[in-house]
Parts: sequence; C-alpha cells; structure tokens
Amino acid sequence: MTANTNGNHTPNEPSQLDPVSTQYLKENKSSGSVLDPSKLILNLTKSPRTPLQPEDVVFGQTFSDHMLVMSYEPESGWSAPILQPYQPLTLDPASSCFQYCPNLFEGMKAYLGPDGEPRLFRPNLNMKRMKISAERVALPSIDTDALLTLIKKLVAVEKRWIPNRPGYSLYLRPTMIGTRPSLGVAASNHAMIYVICSPTGPYFGAGTRSISLYAVYDSVRSWPGGTGGYKLGLNYAPTFEPQRRAAQKGYKQVLWLLGDEHKITEAGAMNFFIVVKREDGDLDLMTPPLDGTILPGVTRDSVIELAKAHSEETPLPGLPASQRLHVHERTLTMGDLRAFGDNFVEAFCVGTAAIVAPVDRIGYDDQDIVLPSNTPVADALHERIISIQEGRFEWRDWSVKCE
Repeated sequence: MTANTNGNHTPNEPSQLDPVSTQYLKENKSSGSVLDPSKLILNLTKSPRTPLQPEDVVFGQTFSDHMLVMSYEPESGWSAPILQPYQPLTLDPASSCFQYCPNLFEGMKAYLGPDGEPRLFRPNLNMKRMKISAERVALPSIDTDALLTLIKKLVAVEKRWIPNRPGYSLYLRPTMIGTRPSLGVAASNHAMIYVICSPTGPYFGAGTRSISLYAVYDSVRSWPGGTGGYKLGLNYAPTFEPQRRAAQKGYKQVLWLLGDEHKITEAGAMNFFIVVKREDGDLDLMTPPLDGTILPGVTRDSVIELAKAHSEETPLPGLPASQRLHVHERTLTMGDLRAFGDNFVEAFCVGTAAIVAPVDRIGYDDQDIVLPSNTPVADALHERIISIQEGRFEWRDWSVKCE
C-alpha cells in the first residue's frame, strides 16, 4: 500500500497486490455461461450392470451406472453438464483440491414411492447448504435450482438402482472441488461438480438400531469461528484417528466435546439429541444450538419441526398427543447429562445416512452413562421420517418427486 498525506492508506490497485492475488483477480473475471440444465448431454452406458440385491449392498461401496459432471472455468463459466457412465476423473496434479482442500459435498437419498416413482427428501435444504459451503471456501457460485434439476434427472435415469425395500434408498453424493491448476495459495476460480449414486440400506447394518458413543475432549472437531458449520471435506479427515480410538475401546462413534466445560457438539458426523422427562410428565427434547460449531443437518431440522408439530398439528406414531415435546436448542455439557439423573431417558443421533439412531451408552472419563433400551421418541421420529421419505405419509411437501 501507499500512504497519503494524512497518514492513512489508499486502497490497493491490482498491480500493487502480491503476484498470486493479482493473478487470481485477473483470472476470476468471468462473464461466461451459467449452469443450464437444458444443455445436458446424455451419454448413457452401452453396458448397464445388474444392481445388487438389497441385502448385499454395503454403504458407499457399490455405485450406479452413471454420474453427473460439470466444470467451471473463469473465462467461459459453467460447461454443459454431462450425464455419463461412472468413471474416474482426470485432474491436474496441481489442482487446488489436492493442495488446500476447497472441497465440499452433500449427502442426499432417493426413495421409491408407493407409485414406483423416485423421490428426494427436502433437497432444497441440501442445495442451500451446498451453496453456503461453496461460499465459505470461495468457490464459484452455484445455481442451486439448476443443479437440483440436474440431480433429479440423474435419479430418474438411475431409478432401477433404488432398492425396492423399506429402509433402503439410493444415496447421492453431490461433490464440488476446486480445480485451479496452480500451487499458489489462493481461492480456486476453477471448479468441478460431480454427483455419484450408491444403493444403500441401514447405515449401521441390518437389525442394528442402538449405538454407543465415546466422549472425546482431547481432540476437537470444530471450534468457534471455524468451519464446523459447513459440510467441507477438510472437517472429516482429522476425526478418523479419534474414531479409531473409540472403536478400539468398543464404541461405535465419537461424541465430540468442546472447551473446559465439555460442551457437546456432534456425534460422529451426526447431530445429537437427548430426551429429559419433566415433572409434569411432558418431555424436553434438547439439542445443541447452531452456533457455528454444529452442522445444520437436514434430519436435525426435520426432527425439530416434527417434534414441534406433535401436540399441535400431527401426533407422532406411538406417542400420545397429550404428552408434549418441548424443543430446546441449548448448550449441553456432560455435566448436564449427569445432573439430569434418572430423568435423562433417551439420547439419539440423526443424519442423512443413519436417519435416527438411538444411543444405549456414553463412555466418559472411564465410566459409562447407560441409557434405557426403550426409546419411544427416537422410534416415533424414525418411523415418521421414513414414512415421509418413502411417500407413505405426505407432510409439508418434504417428499419431492423427480419429475
């Protein structure tokens, strides 16, 4: 910068910036094409495979015949999207996604409705979160309406890969990566979006509902001012070692704690809820607030909305409407869980993959907090969400057909 006579700094001109920033500003001026679903190129496989039987699918290990791919260049904007056979990507070794991790993804599911047609569950929330995540790591802007139109087309093409069995679905993984071919430390003004599909069943295995958690406070998943509230790839790799430690101790997932008070944030890659019985017989449903350290989960939001509607609008299956669910988005600590004592009657985790998973025990400081095996609230929420996802229960247009 250059100083003026008043001792203040005048704004930088591009020529006065460091070389990397100057080059980025130069390259990032684009008046190119927007993402346009009408330009979709269909390049369908000539060798379609036979989908596995539902009981043989393993989460994330089998993929459907096709994928959706589109790329962004600063000079030309978004390319024509292409629906093509599933195949490896070709990327420059210097691509920024390999160096500085401007990578993000979403998790969505497609279900077969009673009419045999595929449906998505609240996909607008996934698109909104994807757009916000892209903005957080300075990737090119996404037209989420256009992207959702393309995803629906992909699902329609891959309809036969959706297992026709209750509790099974086609998992969708929309992914966006920065592909700027440079080692310069700068935002990526080149990008790629691709969407792949994987048939899936119950996330923790058939017949498995309850999971155990191991509370960890010597490793931190997210922190105030960080990126824990965004679905970025960089948030996940540092969790693998603590997860391995938890598994070695006999626990299914990590319960992530934060700060000296051991505030609860998330469980594994899921949002966390507890149920506490009140003196009047009603129930308090509590979950940590969206303070920037918590991912704004689609299932989390759905649980909150369904719980609020239980006594006023639509009772949950198996729960008396007279027993109100009072929803609280509030800070929870491990001290709180212990203080609730026998009134602490349920804990469960929620997410796209697991939907609703009850917790049977929480390991903390070499002791277990053991929870009742009877989980009526978790069971009711799981049944209601599944019934909406599969189109058996219509509610608030949450189940969206892929027309």
